Amino acid sequence: MMPGSDYLLLVAGMGLVTFVPRWFPLFFLSQRRLPQWFIDWLDLIPVAILSALIFPDLFITGESRHLELLHPKALVALPTLLFALKTKSLGGTVVVGMLLFWLFSKFF
Repeated sequence: MMPGSDYLLLVAGMGLVTFVPRWFPLFFLSQRRLPQWFIDWLDLIPVAILSALIFPDLFITGESRHLELLHPKALVALPTLLFALKTKSLGGTVVVGMLLFWLFSKFF
C-alpha cells in the first residue's frame, strides 16, 4: 500500500507527463506562421484519430479479429452518420444513434 505522499507524487508525475507533450508544440508553434497545407493537415488529425478509435469497434469482430461489414453496430452507424451529416447536431446524433441501436437490438 502506498502512503499518501507517494500518491501525490504519482498524480503530479502523471499530470506532468500529460501536460508537457501538449505544451511543447503549442509553445513553439504558436509563435510561428505555419504554411496553409500544414494547417489543413493538422485539421485532419482529429478525424483520423476518431476513425481509428471507432472503426475496430464497428467493423472488426471475434477472437480472430476479422472484418464484418454487416455487424449490428455498423448497420446502425450508417443511418446515424447520415443524420449527423444532414443535421450537424451532436446531441441529436447521439440520441438518434442510441435510439437506432436500441431498436436494432430489440428486433434483431
